[in-house]
Amino acid sequence: MMLFKNKSKLGLFILGSALLSIGFIAGKKAGEITPSAISGAETLIGLAFSPAEKDSMIQNLSNHRNSFERMREQKLENSTSPALYFNPLPHGFTPSQEQMDYDWGFPALVRLPEKENDIAFLSVAELSVLIKNKQISSERLTRIYLDRIKKYADTLECLITLMEEEALVQAKKMDAELAAGKYRGPLHGIPYGIKDLLAVKGTKTTWGAMPYKDQVIDETASVVEKLEAAGGVLVGKFTLGALAMGDVWYGGVTKNPWNLQQGSSGSSAGSGSAVSAGLVPFAIGTETLGSIVSPSTRNGVTGLRPTFGRVSRHGAMALSWSMDKIGPMSRSALDNAIVLSVINGFDPKDKSTIAAAFNYDAKKSFKELKVGYFAAFFEGERASSFDKRVLEELKAMGVALHPVELKTSVDVASMLISLYVEGAAAFDEMTRLDLDDLLVAQHRNAWPNLFRSSRFIPAVEYIQANRFRNILIEEMHALFSDFDVIVTPSYGGNQLQITNLTGHPALCMPNGFTENGSPVSITFLANLFDEEKLIILGRAYQQSTEWQRKRPPLFDQ
Repeated sequence: MMLFKNKSKLGLFILGSALLSIGFIAGKKAGEITPSAISGAETLIGLAFSPAEKDSMIQNLSNHRNSFERMREQKLENSTSPALYFNPLPHGFTPSQEQMDYDWGFPALVRLPEKENDIAFLSVAELSVLIKNKQISSERLTRIYLDRIKKYADTLECLITLMEEEALVQAKKMDAELAAGKYRGPLHGIPYGIKDLLAVKGTKTTWGAMPYKDQVIDETASVVEKLEAAGGVLVGKFTLGALAMGDVWYGGVTKNPWNLQQGSSGSSAGSGSAVSAGLVPFAIGTETLGSIVSPSTRNGVTGLRPTFGRVSRHGAMALSWSMDKIGPMSRSALDNAIVLSVINGFDPKDKSTIAAAFNYDAKKSFKELKVGYFAAFFEGERASSFDKRVLEELKAMGVALHPVELKTSVDVASMLISLYVEGAAAFDEMTRLDLDDLLVAQHRNAWPNLFRSSRFIPAVEYIQANRFRNILIEEMHALFSDFDVIVTPSYGGNQLQITNLTGHPALCMPNGFTENGSPVSITFLANLFDEEKLIILGRAYQQSTEWQRKRPPLFDQ
């Protein structure tokens, strides 16, 4: 790696000349742009130009490099987004904005368990009834979770900041309001945690990465403000893989509560681990390319990845402005719906947000839904017996399943350069100042190397990838318009890549355990802004099974 960093001593002529040709050297004088330097760059982009064409380019390339250098003299915060905004809406599609009243279908009464660990593993819906009926105070509930965090967080390596004092102040306030007859809704007095890429005034926001471990951002993320306004009690900020990749952060590796020899996956590693171990009833995660689905699977929790643009990202670390999404991780589909009802909505602070209603109604029957499944992913030797069983369970519930083929006319994998380019831009200064050396993970596919290599992706190809992405959006809209929900293995084919590129919502739920006790999952997909359909079918499935009620034995005490 040091060979790569010492750019003036690179032995690889092609790479070195290309570096010089774009003026990448930080704090050093870039080399002269010559026809031979252009030849090196040609190899990287897969094109060839004649000697005359190369000679004609020199002045333009020099002008471009001067522009790069002038831009680098100006400070850009991670929170500053590009002027170009990704819009996942296909032609002629507008989400409904007529918001109805919610009917959650809560039970009138929930029995308060005697043991505190049994209380800790209750769902948000159950805790909501207990608090509203004054069977338990928010303060007592908050102390239960704070005590569990203190007891188990070090073992799991899942906590960055404990917010005990602030949490107790908010919990007491919620109890006082309830006593005075003011009830804010289902999240009134409910403790929760967030992934530590969301800013909260007065706390560190570390992004899980050594270069930012003492960073303080003087604002609070819109998601957190909405949860606080709904009565939520923030108890802690949980770990994430450094800069939203994996489960390795500057303080260690976040653990899977079901198997402490295994990481909790990522990048919403701490959120998934904490919910699984009963340290909070729900937590906020984010997904760019699997960061809710993956830790939900590994930790045996239920994760909801909302439609791109439904939830504001103001105050969140940016990795990819066109792919980042924020969503809840909890014990059930219903819990995720409750949280989504609070955090969704247009935000003038985030120009990528799209106004859309979220109309969940417990009276709507799952039997009214048209449900498809990606048949090819449930067939053959590689198909999971757990996933096949889900199809049988759905049929036993009375769901008519229709086979669907996932087919595209464009190359999906090539579009992922959008993520790499945007990530490299978001952390441009870190790369140029060699701060990437401070990140723990330094392997070939870790962010430091991905950010470096992404600087050689031409702007033209980045634009072309997003043009192809528009074609993909239209094709997926045509597919999803024929169904209310499509069932898929969580990692079936390339659906995870596709739906993250197109912004479609996903509900990931536990559907069994392997022989070594590790959880596995199934995923339901729906059209843009149709999350309520995911919740209707997901809730029905979870009422018919018990996977989401399982507890990791080491933390059930």
